[in-house]
Amino acid sequence: MSTHFLGDTAVLLGRSMRHIFRSVDTIITTAITPIAMMLLFVYVLGGAIETGTDNYVNYLLPGIMLIAIASGIAYTAVRLFTDMKSGIFERFHSMPIARSSVLWAHVLTSLVANAISVVIIVLVGLVMGFRTSAGPLAWIAVAGILVLFTLALTWVAVLAGLSAKSVDGAAGFSYPLIFLPFISSAFVPTDTMPGPVRAFAENQPVTSIVNTIQDLFAERPVGSDIWIALAWCVGILVLGYVFAMAGYRRKIS
Repeated sequence: MSTHFLGDTAVLLGRSMRHIFRSVDTIITTAITPIAMMLLFVYVLGGAIETGTDNYVNYLLPGIMLIAIASGIAYTAVRLFTDMKSGIFERFHSMPIARSSVLWAHVLTSLVANAISVVIIVLVGLVMGFRTSAGPLAWIAVAGILVLFTLALTWVAVLAGLSAKSVDGAAGFSYPLIFLPFISSAFVPTDTMPGPVRAFAENQPVTSIVNTIQDLFAERPVGSDIWIALAWCVGILVLGYVFAMAGYRRKIS
């Protein structure tokens, strides 16, 4: 990466982050809504849900973080789509800037914004009783998995933003991703589910990611789940990046 690329990306990242901080609805969607969901499940439904743990918020928190990230990346697609339709892309391309920095600025904005949302959710979880004896290495591993998950979904969001025909279409792709945690081990153990639902839940990416984060927080051996989680994240990230960059080149050619 050249200094030219890094400087251009930093300037465009600052522009995108200013839009984030001025947008109240972004903060509500990416942080407040998952927190409200966590409050609902812990204080209203938690007493009726059997997970084999004494502290339901400990069990629930990893899934809530993934829901927040899946909600947040929808804004990446919308921001990208809006920039394209407003003509700002053409204006950027007429300037002496690295063209790929335009996309990378959106990707890094997603990473920073979602990191802020996750930190807020963890702080609220601590107030609600979330406790962990995980050491620094476990926290670094959790952060690494969440970063990979965010990057993977963000490049999918970039592809959606480039190919969408409307704002609703740009945002709509994220809805199935938001619902994936509900059909996983994020809220209840998968062995409580009917056969076909259990088979789907145990073989989709969210379950392995949730199981890994839960094990890291509880200082349990992570087993094969961490490798499955990494394989899903890296695979989606690579495919999303390749197809998004190909779509971007077609758009600007």
